[in-house]
Amino acid sequence: MIAQKYRFHSRGGVRYTYQHGKTIRTPLMSLVFAPNTKHHQRFGVVVSKKVLKSAVGRNRIRRRVYEALRLELPTFTAHLDCIFVIYNRSILKLPFTDLRRELRTLLDRTLTEL
Repeated sequence: MIAQKYRFHSRGGVRYTYQHGKTIRTPLMSLVFAPNTKHHQRFGVVVSKKVLKSAVGRNRIRRRVYEALRLELPTFTAHLDCIFVIYNRSILKLPFTDLRRELRTLLDRTLTEL
């Protein structure tokens, strides 16, 4: 799990990111990102009930994504608010190295989109 400092603490930041951010889509997930005035990044992971009805499965997906983010955090230095929206249940069975690679490519694409 990533540190509390790198997570959203209210709905206001999430709402702002959705309204003013840009979106990058892949077959497994999308990334909504917007610049922030903080001195660090903030991340959120959204998994809808449409993806998986079971809360246990949705939380497992969320934990896997947060762990991959925690490992990629030292190499990502942009001050952005990022929300990962998961819309494919196959991410649950995806090997962890592939999940990390997918997140890394999305984060790298944010730097070119800015």
